[in-house]
Amino acid sequence: MKKKLKMDNIDCAHCAMEMEEEIRKIDGVNSANINFMLQKLTLDVDDEKFDEILEQARKAVKGVDEDAVIL
Repeated sequence: MKKKLKMDNIDCAHCAMEMEEEIRKIDGVNSANINFMLQKLTLDVDDEKFDEILEQARKAVKGVDEDAVIL
């Protein structure tokens, strides 16, 4: 399942890269790409684990930048 999700408060491109790396480490994530300029996350994950993975991705984002969020 590929989803495009809005993000907010990503302050730098380097932070976005770190967030991508952390999200990609989550079991069940096929790919994760953050467009820093558009503040969007494209997430490709196993369908049956989407809600669980999204929650883990939100925590991973907060681990890099406390102000950044996945909406």
